[in-house]
Amino acid sequence: ESVVKVTKIKKEQDKGKMEEEAVRLRREIGLLPAVSFIIGTVVGSGIFIAPKGVLMNSGSVGLSLLVWALCGILSLFGALCYAELGTTFTKSGGHYTYLLETLGPLPAFLRLWVEFLFIRPAVASYVSLAFGRYVVEPLFAPCPAPSALIKLVSILGVTFVVAVNCWSVSMASRTQVTLTFIKMFALVLIIIPGVIALAKGKTENFQNGFELESITLDRLPLAFYNGLYAYGGWYFAHLNIPLAIICSMVTVTVFYVLVNVAYYTVMTPAELLLSDAVAVVSKEYYESRSWMLFVGAREGHWPPIFSMIHVRQRTPLPAVLLLYPLVVVMLITGEIYQLINFASFSRWFFIALATLGMLVHRYRFPHHPRPFKVPLVIAVIFTVVCFFIVGLSLYSDPWNTGRSCALTLTGVPVYFVTVHRFRVPHRLTHTFNYCSKQLQILLEVAQQEVQTY
Repeated sequence: ESVVKVTKIKKEQDKGKMEEEAVRLRREIGLLPAVSFIIGTVVGSGIFIAPKGVLMNSGSVGLSLLVWALCGILSLFGALCYAELGTTFTKSGGHYTYLLETLGPLPAFLRLWVEFLFIRPAVASYVSLAFGRYVVEPLFAPCPAPSALIKLVSILGVTFVVAVNCWSVSMASRTQVTLTFIKMFALVLIIIPGVIALAKGKTENFQNGFELESITLDRLPLAFYNGLYAYGGWYFAHLNIPLAIICSMVTVTVFYVLVNVAYYTVMTPAELLLSDAVAVVSKEYYESRSWMLFVGAREGHWPPIFSMIHVRQRTPLPAVLLLYPLVVVMLITGEIYQLINFASFSRWFFIALATLGMLVHRYRFPHHPRPFKVPLVIAVIFTVVCFFIVGLSLYSDPWNTGRSCALTLTGVPVYFVTVHRFRVPHRLTHTFNYCSKQLQILLEVAQQEVQTY
């Protein structure tokens, strides 16, 4: 899940020397790019969408600010846990690899299944919807912006990101660094006027910040879902640890709390709840999850075509293109806050499962090399809190979380039919292999010549 670059391998043959360009992926990233990468992945549309969801489900200004701070702490704990996982299991694949190595193939396949089916399309769709809203709404203010135009701009944004990631991984990496500074600059532009207004005594929105009659504890897990969505991306934090993790997450947490304070100095809670887009900023990436499909295919849990890379651009073209139509469909039919709850249930269930697997692996293999080892108390607290939030969310929003749970379980029969080839007709297998071969020729993709584990 780290930044990946292409390398060339020199091969020697018996009759003289000959240079060949082998198809291979190589990891390469330093401390500053790691901090930039983590912040750039974490900071995105969430901070400009989630404040409404956090306030709506927490019920008060004071509790919403507390939720933001706690989400930052929880994300830091999670990043440290994933740092141990990322340095213990160095294969690509992130969540999928961690579950595969600690709990076995079925949980790993289910993680891949839900990632492909709705988590990644849902995340990319509500990020894209936010992008479209931020671009279009200022042009029509104070009148409502046309919904069709918002979705059209959102689709164009998704198309641009897909094109960048199909063309060049290094270009995507450079664009990510640029967007990091743009997004942080946008946050500064929001924070400074808010702090100035606060210094001038504009504090009426903070009075009675913890009104008991307005607090909705039964919906608190949904407030955490929205807050944690804004912190999403910390699971890439195994790049340079622990310094990059701590620097990145502390910076993001401070910025997020200050941004929300700034919001409340210039907007009343009622005004914030009436707006889906509380600021205008740039759009975040969604390319990195295609690598999970890429690695899953390499392990035999997904069609082999999705483990191939383009012979010239060295990008996982089939995996990226697979996500595109799913994102567009969900973007057209979805609604932002329902999509957040819908995707967050499975996402956080499998995150908790991965850290539980880390604890199980520690117990079963105490002498396994671990370059970084998170304190046990942090790992236990994070795992328990995640399972608690996931379980309570079934009560808070049974419709969206229930559907998410049901779709996860549909992967169980699919696993036994497709992975174990249980009673699959030979004709169907032959047809599938033929279509895969033709698609490989059309997309000009091939298997890696060197496995990058």
